[in-house]
Amino acid sequence: MAKYKDVIDLYDDYGKLLRSNISLERISPLVNPAVKKIIDDTKRSVAVNLGGMQDGLKSGKIGKHQQILGRELDLDILGNIDAIEAKIKEYVSVESGDDTEIKRFNGGKLLLVKVPSARIAAAATYDAALTSVAAATTYAVVEQFNVDMFNANTVKAAAFGTYPVTMDLAGGACSMIMSIPQNNESLGYALRNIPANQTVMMTHRNAMQGAALASTFEHAGQFEMGNAIGPFERAQLLLFAYQGLNANNIVYDLVKANGQTGTVGTVVQSLVERAMEDNVITQAAAAKGGYFKPYETKDPMLWNAYASAGTLAATMVNAGAGRMAQAASSTLLYFNDLLEHETGLPGSDFGRVMGAGVGFSFFSHSIYGGGGPGIFNGNHVVTRHAAGVAMPCAVAACALDAGTQMFSPEGTAKIYGETFGKIEEFAHPIQAIAKVA
Repeated sequence: MAKYKDVIDLYDDYGKLLRSNISLERISPLVNPAVKKIIDDTKRSVAVNLGGMQDGLKSGKIGKHQQILGRELDLDILGNIDAIEAKIKEYVSVESGDDTEIKRFNGGKLLLVKVPSARIAAAATYDAALTSVAAATTYAVVEQFNVDMFNANTVKAAAFGTYPVTMDLAGGACSMIMSIPQNNESLGYALRNIPANQTVMMTHRNAMQGAALASTFEHAGQFEMGNAIGPFERAQLLLFAYQGLNANNIVYDLVKANGQTGTVGTVVQSLVERAMEDNVITQAAAAKGGYFKPYETKDPMLWNAYASAGTLAATMVNAGAGRMAQAASSTLLYFNDLLEHETGLPGSDFGRVMGAGVGFSFFSHSIYGGGGPGIFNGNHVVTRHAAGVAMPCAVAACALDAGTQMFSPEGTAKIYGETFGKIEEFAHPIQAIAKVA
């Protein structure tokens, strides 16, 4: 028996129906096999930049900004890729034939190593994947080239970067999607601590797929931090469905109707019309004076999902028109400001998205400056307060950006597209999740 009465139809990023009459709980991070695979792959997978490691050792440029002349090592790592890959797999595996996986990209310059489930099961945190792969890479290179005890530390620095001088493996050859646990600022933020640019690259600059993957990470994080217990579970699933997974084709329809000549304001109009057609809201009797007719709803959670889907659509229309990611923050704020004035109902996330928009503009490109939407994540002091619905908009805006950011997706996260982006669940999460819902 279905847990909730809600049923949804899922459409892809071309407006094509994928699955119909899906029970709402079938997209839950606790239930959906594709979502669980995305989370599992995120925890267990490490990208290893062997090409960068070889170049760094040859020039002595190891770590983040360091170059140590006289400590160069000219090792033909790529010429010995078969042996090194086999050694890494041997060292990372727990037992022969387990679920350790290694995929090779760019002629062996990049490896994607998926550690066995046993390593994560026996660990308190997911950093067991990163440390084991970095150590295995170090030892594989040392052993393959018979590096002596006086130069092995240089190989280690190329794999681990500046760790342990820094908490993370800054400048190292090994990297994960998630940040290290020490950078998660509260309980349950690991899956939300993923920069927008990484998601953009994993989904190959597809705005709707990027928003879907960001929404997957964000709402899995909401479940992890205890925000989806009791009646709040339905609220989060509705947000995930309508904003993240284009349920009932709302996001696609709104963008299509307003993409050519529309504005943030016309998306507000289109959303209100759609919500009335779907009987999510109704217009109340006129207030005193007759100049304004407020709207009302019998399902605030569903209205919240519609408002959040509209926020994403408005972001795509606005950022797409200007081809600039910086439109994300102002759209988060003013779409919902206009929506609240138009309807008398709360905006996305019951007003919290407006607050996120104000802080977002200050931190990304106002008086404070110093960054851009692409390096924001759901763990950030600004975006963390919106319950999973601000980051999908930031990702969509960055996907539509035409090079206006100081920190571009290609400049900060190229390796994620070349490794994780080759996995179907990361590249096309809408189709993957709908297929098994």
